[in-house]
Amino acid sequence: MATSFVSPSIWFEGFRPKKTALLRLFCFPPAGGNAFSFSSWERILPSAVEIFPVQLPGRGGRLGEEPFRRLMPLVQVLSQELLPFLDRPYVLFGHSMGALIAFELARHFERLAKDPALLILSGRRSAEWPRSKPTTFDLPDEEFKDALRDMNGTPEEVLNNSQLMELTMPMLRADFELVQTYHFEGPCNLRCPIRVYGGLGDTSVVVESLKAWRQYTRNSFSLSMFPGDHFFVFQRSSGVLQKLAMDLESLMAVRV
Repeated sequence: MATSFVSPSIWFEGFRPKKTALLRLFCFPPAGGNAFSFSSWERILPSAVEIFPVQLPGRGGRLGEEPFRRLMPLVQVLSQELLPFLDRPYVLFGHSMGALIAFELARHFERLAKDPALLILSGRRSAEWPRSKPTTFDLPDEEFKDALRDMNGTPEEVLNNSQLMELTMPMLRADFELVQTYHFEGPCNLRCPIRVYGGLGDTSVVVESLKAWRQYTRNSFSLSMFPGDHFFVFQRSSGVLQKLAMDLESLMAVRV
């Protein structure tokens, strides 16, 4: 079965079309991340999966663009960009900040009767789970860098490079603001299944908060835990990608 082809937009940096793909996978990065976080996934995931690595404004080839500071305006813009590509079964995958983006897009597309085949949420507490720490996006520079250091997602050489931090700090602050000002507006009872991935060593996202995603779907739900901290999905990716490949293969087997 061949998919239709639509010219990729600037939102999909690194996208490589597959005319024979059976399934489209949209990948949304964590705060501070970019589309290239997913550049190696194509070599491991099933060949019938067409990967759309989403590049948000303010990073990569879009470094000169203003990043979004609120989630719902981003979802409104993204939904219009993704709509032409929803003519085939598709999956939304997001890690941390990306999980919130994927979740709200799934809700939006369901209202348009364009439901995803599967929603995969990684490294993010459920939408209504309360924050356990104060906001950090508005901290002074040095304190903000300390907060980044505590998350273990920004290399020390980057944190100590004043020129690089001056370049990336506005995007990082905007991403943190987008996440930390998010407010869930219910109710939500999605028709699509939800798969949740978590890190066994992620002290910022407790297991109970991952299990709490269960309430947002009337379909099937599962939680899978992997070695690693908050950035387990990129730091120790082999086990995560094996599980992701299994989830996608199971989905395609049902739909073929």
